[in-house]
Amino acid sequence: MLIETVRMGLRNLALHGLRSALTALGIVLGVAAVIMMVSINEGKMRATLGDIERLGARNIIIRSQPPANEVQQQSGKETSFVNKYGITRDDVTALTAVFPEAEAIVPVKEVGAQVLNRDRARTSQAYGTTPKLLDLAKLRVARGRYLVESDLEERANVAVLGAEVARLLYPNEDPLECEVRIDGTSFRVVGVLAPVGISGGAGGALIGRDLNLDVHIPITTARVVFDDLIVRRDSGNIQAREVQISEVYIASPSRERVPTDAALATRFLEQRHPGMKDVTIVVPYELLANAQREARNSTLITVTVAGIALLVGGIGIMNIMLATVTERIREIGIRRAVGATRRAISLQFLIETTVLSALGGIVGVLLGVGASVAARPFVRWLPNAPFVGHLFSESGELHTALSFWPIGVSFSVALATGLVFGIYPALRAAKQDPIVALRHD
Repeated sequence: MLIETVRMGLRNLALHGLRSALTALGIVLGVAAVIMMVSINEGKMRATLGDIERLGARNIIIRSQPPANEVQQQSGKETSFVNKYGITRDDVTALTAVFPEAEAIVPVKEVGAQVLNRDRARTSQAYGTTPKLLDLAKLRVARGRYLVESDLEERANVAVLGAEVARLLYPNEDPLECEVRIDGTSFRVVGVLAPVGISGGAGGALIGRDLNLDVHIPITTARVVFDDLIVRRDSGNIQAREVQISEVYIASPSRERVPTDAALATRFLEQRHPGMKDVTIVVPYELLANAQREARNSTLITVTVAGIALLVGGIGIMNIMLATVTERIREIGIRRAVGATRRAISLQFLIETTVLSALGGIVGVLLGVGASVAARPFVRWLPNAPFVGHLFSESGELHTALSFWPIGVSFSVALATGLVFGIYPALRAAKQDPIVALRHD
C-alpha cells in the first residue's frame, strides 16, 4: 500500500510538471540563498580572521602616531611640522624591564624618503628592524635570506624587499645581490619576502600600510645612516617627522597572557605618554575575538534572512496543494469509495509535498554550491566584461567558503518545510466526505 501510494504521488506530480516545478521554485531559491549568503559571509569572515591572525595572535603592537594637531598652515601652503613624538629608544629599554618574560621585543624604525633602483622610485617604506621580526610578524622569505644577527653587529648595508616593491623596482630582473638605494645610500639586496595577503584587509588597515611594499634593513644601520628626522616633499607640501621608533612588537609567552600584558602595556604607555596622543596599541588577539563574535552575529542574521525565503517557499507549497485538493475532490471521492482510508489519502498528499520539497532542496543545494564556487572568478572577470567592465574595479575581490553545515541545515529545513506545510492540505483532503466528493463536478 505504501509503495503504491508513493507511486501515485509521484505520478500526479509528473502529470503537472510545470506546476510542480514552479511550486518547488520557492524552496530552490531559498536553499540556494542560504548556501550562497552563508558562503560569502563565511569567506569574508575567514579572510578577516586570517588577516588579523597574520599579525600574530600572541603579539602586542605599539605604534607611534602623529598627534591630532600636527598640521599647520604657513605661507599659504600646507606644511606638516611634527616635533619629536612617538616611541623612544628609552621606551624600548623600559619595555624590556616591564616584560621580562616576553619571548621577544622587536623595535621597528622608519627611515628614508625614497627607495630607488636607477630610474624607478617609490615613496620610502624602509624600516630598520631585527631578525626576530620575521617570526613575530608571520613573514616568510621567498628567495635569499632575511636579516641575521651579524648584519646588526656589522651595521651592514643589506636590505630585504617586500614582494610588491621587488616587482615594481626590478620588473625584468632578479633583485638578489642587486643594489637598492634608500635616499642616497646603497644597500645590497639579500632577500625577497613572500607576498603578504593583508594589504587590503583588516590586517592592512591595522598596520596602516601594504606590507608587500616594505623594505627591511638592520636597525643598527638605520640609526647610524639615517637621522630620526624624516622630511618628505609631496606636491609642494613638506612633511617633517621626528620619530625614534615607529613600532614595537611584544610577543607574550602565551595567548592566555595577552589580555594581562596588553593591560600592562596600556598602563605603561599612559605613564610615559599622558593621554596616549602620540602612541597607540593594537592587540590582534582581542581584535580576533571581537571579529569572531561579529562574524557569528552576522551569520545568524544572514541565516535568518535567508530562512524567510524558505518560509515563503513553504507557504507557496501549501497554497498550491490546497488548490490541488479542491481540484482533485472527485478523485479523492473515488478512492474513498473503492476502499482507500483517510490515512492513505493524507499520506498521498503528504508524500507529494515532501517530494516537492526534497527535489527543491537538492536543486537548491546544487545551485547554491555552484554559485558559491563561480562567484569569485565571476567577480574577477567583471572588470573585463564588455560594455560594463569600466564600472567595476580591478582590485575587487570576493571571498567565499563552503561549509557542510549550511548545506545540511538548509536541506533539512527545506524537507521539514514540505512536511509542515503539507500536513494541513493532506488533512483537508482526508476529511472530504466520499459522497459529497463523488457528486463534485
